[in-house]
Amino acid sequence: MYLMTDGIMKKYPRDVVIQMCLQNFLLRFKCVSKTVCALIQSSTFINLHLNHSTTSTDGNILLKRSFKEDIEIYKAIFSFISSDCEDYLKFIYPELVVPYITNRLSITSDKLIGPSHGLIALMDPITTILFNPSTRNYRLLPSSPFDVPKGFHRSIASGGFGFDSVVNDFKVFRIIQVYTEDRFGYPEKGEKKVEVYELGIDIWRELDHVDQQLPKLFWLTSSIFYKGAYHWITSSREFKPTILCFDMSTEIFRNMEPPNTREFSSGTIHSLLILTESLCLTCYPCLGPMIDPANILMEIWIMKDYNVYESWIKKYTIRGLPTESPLAIWKDCLLLFQSKSGYLMLYDLNSDEIKELNFHGCLKSMRVIIYKESMTPIPKGSQRSTQVENF
Repeated sequence: MYLMTDGIMKKYPRDVVIQMCLQNFLLRFKCVSKTVCALIQSSTFINLHLNHSTTSTDGNILLKRSFKEDIEIYKAIFSFISSDCEDYLKFIYPELVVPYITNRLSITSDKLIGPSHGLIALMDPITTILFNPSTRNYRLLPSSPFDVPKGFHRSIASGGFGFDSVVNDFKVFRIIQVYTEDRFGYPEKGEKKVEVYELGIDIWRELDHVDQQLPKLFWLTSSIFYKGAYHWITSSREFKPTILCFDMSTEIFRNMEPPNTREFSSGTIHSLLILTESLCLTCYPCLGPMIDPANILMEIWIMKDYNVYESWIKKYTIRGLPTESPLAIWKDCLLLFQSKSGYLMLYDLNSDEIKELNFHGCLKSMRVIIYKESMTPIPKGSQRSTQVENF
């Protein structure tokens, strides 16, 4: 434990103290000095710390997993994992119980998004929790106030979270399908709407320029925030894979072309990840009883230059890795996924070694984010029910 006292502030220049704080894990400091506490909570220091040069192998793991407690009642847990110089895994904080995410639908249908400017969002179709894994502060965001006219219905197709660098604010958005039903109760063609919530001003609003020709999205469609935009891997109207992007600043949708990946007879699944700080696309078959695990192939593609189609390169081809849900790539070479037995697995892309880690959860409940330490505060809400809290 480091003691940051007024004596240190007097002994060293302010710039030296700042560098001492930047070089160390902030929450290990025992700040007995109000001066130091004020320093590391200032916007100047927070921005310096956020932009402090680190490598893509420095990140920690935030693991969300769930356990069944009772009929239709589940408990979601956040685990914080790091490693030493010998890659020995260790907890860096006590585990935390996640509030508000307790029913079965939430457990299998939640998304862990980020980090974006130091913050992470845990979303299901109803609830959004904003969280800083370093300070362990969180905030439950208010629900959208918008409704539909009588006789219409609404379904939430997708949603996301990210930082808008133009207005210097965080945004959460949801893509809504508003529709009517025919006399048999089947949905008829409707209208797409996009609702955006800005944290700094604590307001939901509807966009008025939504492209009605957007590809069909589902809540669990693989998605990721990267380079100021939210990305999905989906299918075009011609049933070809495409990467749909929503720019957080302009609030306009656009498309990027994915690489020409392998197609599998049992069906092809694509996922978006980050590898060496670049956008990464994985491609693998739908698993089924007729699929021989030894013959399963997975391709990992990387886009070296963002939004440049010619920069896609196939980085890895993996054989015999039975997973339907790659979770993340840690330290640029360790692929994390959940096994059919519910354990967190680690596959080394360089050595082909597979390890079963001592982390277990309900099937399909695991989510992983690779994050770096950040002191970014969560903007406060104007409503009492949406104030920032601490676990």
